[in-house]
Order: sequence, then structure tokens, then C-alpha cells
Amino acid sequence: MSETPDISVDLRHDAPAPDADERFMRAALDLAHLAFEADEVPVGAVIVRDDRILGRGHNQRQTLKDPTAHAEMIALTAAAEAVGDWRLERCTLYVTLEPCPMCAGAIVLARVPRLVFGTADPKAGACGSLYSIPTDPRLNHRVETVGGVLRDDCAAVLRAFFSRQRLLGKK
Repeated sequence: MSETPDISVDLRHDAPAPDADERFMRAALDLAHLAFEADEVPVGAVIVRDDRILGRGHNQRQTLKDPTAHAEMIALTAAAEAVGDWRLERCTLYVTLEPCPMCAGAIVLARVPRLVFGTADPKAGACGSLYSIPTDPRLNHRVETVGGVLRDDCAAVLRAFFSRQRLLGKK
């Protein structure tokens, strides 16, 4: 009887050091500040593989008049283009705000193994607040999820934005 060859692929993702999480969350925060200046809800995202940013995005729903133009969606598209594949294996997505159901679903579909977010979103968060899409055992892929990295900084830019919007009578 012949032995079956091992054709397994190692899809594990070794977690970066905590200082790397903070460093890449700061890069996402820089993008959130760009969104703030563009009068967009200040959310930024970066996708990293092997200590290199492959994709960047910040909210652009108003600018592009596109309900799907969330920071995560833009970063996912950019990273997929950079690697030449829709599967974003061995990547970590850093985002300043807990992803919504649309973005959480896209993260799962892109096979991102690790998600790190800054502040929770009690009104629309789908990564632990309202739903737990990335870790739902019924789905064919699960995403290691870490919340609270630079939570206060991420929350502060959102508070400042919505405070400014209320003063301007916009929201």
C-alpha cells in the first residue's frame, strides 16, 4: 500500500509582537485622520503581511457616494491587488473601529487570518459587540480577533468628529 503524500499547506499566522500591533494601528489611525479631514467618518485600515503594509484604506462613502466604501473594503481590495489573489492568507487587518457586518463578512471571505481593531462599535460592530461573524463556527473560515489596541486614541478621533458634526448641525 502506497503512502499518501502530505499536500497540506500551513495557513497558520503567527501573531506579531504587541509593539507591531500598536505600530500598525498607528498607521491605521493616520488614515482615520485623513478621513476626518475629508469630512468622512474617521476610520482607517491597513493590511499587513510579513511586516509590510499591502493595502490601505479610509472611509470614503461621502467622497465616492458609495455605501460600500468603508476603510476595510478599500484596504481589502488594495491588498488583493498587491498580492494578486483574493485570498489574503498570512495577513493581519488593522482597523480603528470594530468592523460592521459587511466588512466582517468580507474579512472572512478574503480568508484574513487575523483582525485587530481599536475601539468597539456597540451600535454596528460585528466582531463581538452585536455579532461575532469572524469567529462564527458555522462559517468555513474563522478569524482570530483582537480588540482594544490603542482603544482610547481610536475612540478619541471618532468623538472629535461627531462632536464637530453636531456643532455644524450635520449629524
